[in-house]
Amino acid sequence: MAKAPTTMALLASAVALSISTLSFAADEPAKPALVSGASGQMLAETCAGCHGTDGHSTGPAAPTIAGMYGEYFVELMKGFQEGTVYSTVMGRLAKGYSEEEIQAMAKYFAAKEYKPAAQEFDTALVDKGAKMHDKYCEKCHSDGGKPLKDEEYNILAGQWTPYLQYAMEDFRADRREMPKKMRSKVEDLLEKEGDDGLKAVFAFYASQQ
Repeated sequence: MAKAPTTMALLASAVALSISTLSFAADEPAKPALVSGASGQMLAETCAGCHGTDGHSTGPAAPTIAGMYGEYFVELMKGFQEGTVYSTVMGRLAKGYSEEEIQAMAKYFAAKEYKPAAQEFDTALVDKGAKMHDKYCEKCHSDGGKPLKDEEYNILAGQWTPYLQYAMEDFRADRREMPKKMRSKVEDLLEKEGDDGLKAVFAFYASQQ
């Protein structure tokens, strides 16, 4: 009949197990898990219904968010959560994510290549729109409104025209706060060119592939 292990034997086994566990932890330090335990890719998939796979929207009202500047993504999501950025559904959806999850999504989408939307536009307005952009928008939205690496920006070039139109309507109706510099430029453009000036600018952005 086998003897029951002594107290000293059990203690020795426990110490050995602890040392082994500590050694394993030292070799492979555990990374802090997200609240949900989901990766950035898994979280990004929850956005695909509106913003497309990997943030490449099939349009037209939902913007492409692939390639979006990470800090701007975080800023927007927090604005949706707090109600400081106007939205129809994002205010409710954004509240379902933790700060860690938003950071993970921001990093994931920022690493994706931006792909301009394939859409129709009025070719007759493109040249005029290019001039309007250079005069009123280029200072803040450089390189024709294209994504710029490691710089804060709003993607305009190749973005869905209906989305840009809806966003501008929200700004003009004060549903969304318009930065002071932007307001000055938009008001100047509208005073001199009217809504036709905006149509030309949107045609120019749609032409950027």
